[in-house]
Amino acid sequence: MTLEDFHAIIPAGGVGTRLWPLSRKAKPKFLYDLVGSGQTLMQSTYNRLVPLCGADHIYVSTGEQHVKPICEQLPQLDLSAIFPEPSPRDSTAAIALAAAVVARRFGERSVVGSFAADHVIRNNTAFAESVRQAVVTARAGYITTIGIAASRPSTAFGYIHEGRSLASEIPDAPSAHLVESFVEKPDAQTAQGYLETGEYRWNAGIFIMRADVLLDNLRQTKPDIYKAIQAIAQAWDQGEEQRAQAMGRWWNGIEKIAFDYSVAEPVAAKSGVAVIPGGFGWDDVGDFNSVAALLPSSNRQNIKVLGDSDNLVYLDSAGDVVAPQSGRTIALLGVDDLIVIDTPDALLVAPRARSQEVKDMVAYLAKSGHHDIL
Repeated sequence: MTLEDFHAIIPAGGVGTRLWPLSRKAKPKFLYDLVGSGQTLMQSTYNRLVPLCGADHIYVSTGEQHVKPICEQLPQLDLSAIFPEPSPRDSTAAIALAAAVVARRFGERSVVGSFAADHVIRNNTAFAESVRQAVVTARAGYITTIGIAASRPSTAFGYIHEGRSLASEIPDAPSAHLVESFVEKPDAQTAQGYLETGEYRWNAGIFIMRADVLLDNLRQTKPDIYKAIQAIAQAWDQGEEQRAQAMGRWWNGIEKIAFDYSVAEPVAAKSGVAVIPGGFGWDDVGDFNSVAALLPSSNRQNIKVLGDSDNLVYLDSAGDVVAPQSGRTIALLGVDDLIVIDTPDALLVAPRARSQEVKDMVAYLAKSGHHDIL
């Protein structure tokens, strides 16, 4: 079901600090196989998108330091499809630059989609159908997102308020609805209220739109970012020297802002954003609690173990496990629902219920000067 005018962008940024000390600046979570599938999150994302747009229509936006490991994991990816960033500028710049280059290479009405490198998707067939309807809706001029069915009143995700149906306007996308608004991560009581209405879906940060629609809206909402992105895109395919000059002049001055805030939310306020319900399992593997939910138990004590070539080990219940690299035994007695992450230079022990707070721990370590282990 290849969609010939469709181009997939994989923003691969962020450190994933809630997964420290496993996920680090030098090796973020998308470079790991976190769910025991035999593929890293990056490889799974790429392989999920190839049938939809073809291998020659997939692009990766990532930090310069991650280009080499990504190329090692995806040797079939051409260097012209990688957009190295000298410094992180958040998702707006990453998505917009790739979209602007695609527009110059293939035409302004090309459809581009952004799919984070660290998501876990179950049921690729349902995922493909949601993307197909999103592409159809994007062709009609909408910035389109895929909303995930909220299975619980989660306070870890943002929400999408689903409005009226667009089926009569876009018959080939019968599931399309207008987006009333995007909502920030709520408290537990508000999240429960959202769930009871049936009108709210989790915001997975998946956006699909025509390149010209994206860039025109960016020009209106963030003209300075638009100007910088267009200047870089104009030089991108003119040779390494011209590209380096443009990046050196413009990139570090671009505002750091997420795509949700710069484009999606203001365009939704003008009734320009649509949502396709995602009928597939989804998780952004945002913390160790979600990792534990995705991993199978290794024994009757419900211990869950995650290991790879770096010998990183994960447990969530009572038991003992040897970390092969250090030869160290971790023994837990009379405790339940702990996360224990053992790496050569750092050990984390925390209640599983407080997984979201690992990010605060990382911030404290950074403030305390422990940059060598982050």
